[in-house]
Amino acid sequence: MKLYLNKTSPYARVARVCALEKQLGAKVSLKWVDPWADDAELLAVNPNGKIPVLVTEAGEAISESLLIALYLDGRSAVGSLVPTPDQANVLALAGLGQGLTDAAFTTVISRKHLGPDSDSTVLGQRRHNALSRCLEQLEGLVETDVMQAGINLGQIVTAVALSYMEFRLPEVRWHQQCPRLAEWLAVFAERASMKETSFPAP
Repeated sequence: MKLYLNKTSPYARVARVCALEKQLGAKVSLKWVDPWADDAELLAVNPNGKIPVLVTEAGEAISESLLIALYLDGRSAVGSLVPTPDQANVLALAGLGQGLTDAAFTTVISRKHLGPDSDSTVLGQRRHNALSRCLEQLEGLVETDVMQAGINLGQIVTAVALSYMEFRLPEVRWHQQCPRLAEWLAVFAERASMKETSFPAP
């Protein structure tokens, strides 16, 4: 299998963490690309030019991080990242973490291409409000089974989203707003899969 990715995409990091947690690292070769450069090889497997993309051994190209995660989950007998007894809660947490990622990522991209004034637009305010609501809800979930039980997809997506905010939006200072969530991330970030895929130093 071949995974197209870069070092700063939170979506690509989710896919890579899942591969490592499923002990599939040796079976997934990494193809580092710049999705903003219209890389010909990337466009050949994913015409919308987004990462991550996983090309399977049979040649199918799977895009979108959560779909890649579900595919990888079925490729290894190592404990499921979406355990059946708690499937709904795990997927709900993954969706919440993905929403946080989307709001953070689009904030970063809007600032890069439209300037800091993009934060004051209607869309910018919606992103800001989404960040606050997602963080508040996650703070309230910290002590629940889905956050404290064995590793699952929801935890991975949430941890990567929070790490991405530390990386790209340090001014948000969500640790002060969500102290229990900050403590949870500090523990989760010690996992080997998180350390191996850490975002580059600013």
